[in-house]
Amino acid sequence: MTARAIMIQGCTSNAGKSYLTAGLCRALADAGYRVAPFKAQNMSNNAGVVPERGASDAGGAGLEMGRAQIVQAFAARVTADVRMNPVLLKPEADTRSQVVLMGRAHPGLTSLPWRERKAQLWPHVQAALHDLMSEYDVVVIEGAGSPAEVNLRASDIVNMRVAREANAAVLLACDIDRGGAFAHLLGTWHCLTSEERALLRGFILNKFRGDARLLAPAPEWLETQTGVPTVGVMPMLDITLPEEDGLWADARGHDGAEGAVAIARLPRVSNLDEFAPLGPLARWVTRPEELDGARAIILPGSKATIADLAWLRASGLAGAVTRAAHAGMPVLGVCGGLQMLGTEVLDPHGIEGGGAAPGLGLLDLRTVMAPQKTTRVTELHDPETGAALHGYEIHHGVTDAGEGVTTLAPERLWRQGNVRGTYLHGILENPAYLSAFLGWAGLPAPDALAALDARLDRLAAATRTHLDWDLIVRLAEGRA
Repeated sequence: MTARAIMIQGCTSNAGKSYLTAGLCRALADAGYRVAPFKAQNMSNNAGVVPERGASDAGGAGLEMGRAQIVQAFAARVTADVRMNPVLLKPEADTRSQVVLMGRAHPGLTSLPWRERKAQLWPHVQAALHDLMSEYDVVVIEGAGSPAEVNLRASDIVNMRVAREANAAVLLACDIDRGGAFAHLLGTWHCLTSEERALLRGFILNKFRGDARLLAPAPEWLETQTGVPTVGVMPMLDITLPEEDGLWADARGHDGAEGAVAIARLPRVSNLDEFAPLGPLARWVTRPEELDGARAIILPGSKATIADLAWLRASGLAGAVTRAAHAGMPVLGVCGGLQMLGTEVLDPHGIEGGGAAPGLGLLDLRTVMAPQKTTRVTELHDPETGAALHGYEIHHGVTDAGEGVTTLAPERLWRQGNVRGTYLHGILENPAYLSAFLGWAGLPAPDALAALDARLDRLAAATRTHLDWDLIVRLAEGRA
């Protein structure tokens, strides 16, 4: 290994690890270092597809990895590589997750109990980490959850075991906006072994609002208790990035505003971050009355289509969506949402739990879940808008079209009146399609959400300003 490793761990989930990692990746890349992100194991249904190394055809089979690491690779100005996220767990139910290993679903590992997976997963994590560290100057590693979860220490493949493997300089972040930050930091430090504490180089107070001078003397007190300095106070920033499940959607619920795009907040929603380009126009809904004032409706992807279709009916949203569609409101279904808009969904092989259910019947499409998962980076031409659309596909469903629907792009994009469905994740990240979709709804394109590249530049500037940048550089060069 030739690279240095800097690792962001957190006292809790949602402490801002993905955010800080992206900021460091962009800031270090801008400083001239060859940087790669890494997260050994990600639990999220926000996944993307990247080509296999050496593959150049956009229509070929691809590999799955977490969207957060794809964004971090973009921040580092490098091509996303599945080695940056060798293990992806995609929750299918409260006690079951699909295991994606090195970009491909692995049924054998999925069926194993949680604690029995480590022996098979860890060698892949090691190999991916060592590969990256042999090719880059700096690897910025993201942890998961918290290293204080001592019940998980024996099966850990993502936090301190990775830090020890990479001899990483660990920065521990807490969400100070939640309160109790210094107790979180001190308590986490107490839960670490002496070997793990030796890797800890600094604390970060994240998501701070107000005057940082008012924090004194708490950082000095904490350093006296632990010997670890506070190396940064990151402010609460209004810079939206694709992260892990829940962060974007949970912050933007129903506010009663007119002229919104209503997005069904399915229990097993997947890839929810792809709707971030809607900006303030997005409204996540769970009840029929929350559609009041909406100008368009989106049914997003799902990790359990039949179960979420049942929820859609039980909540009353199914009937409300159907009535709105019949009244002429634009409706868009993406992946699982597309399947729900069809006439029937069947899962004869038990891919998502089994069963069959009638769809909403708004698109003349019939879907059968197949054992083989389709994962590919996709480019297609949309004759309706005249645009070349770029995105990715992740689905088990095989969808057949009937006579009542117009096929705009075979196997990928359909229309029936004012209702459209697609397997193309990221379709609204294409500016031409976003403008067309909002135009159908009589809505203006949002201007509050800057391009991803510009948002990452802003985040990098904040990282350089609010963290001890001299220390970060010394860590990147192995001088601290």
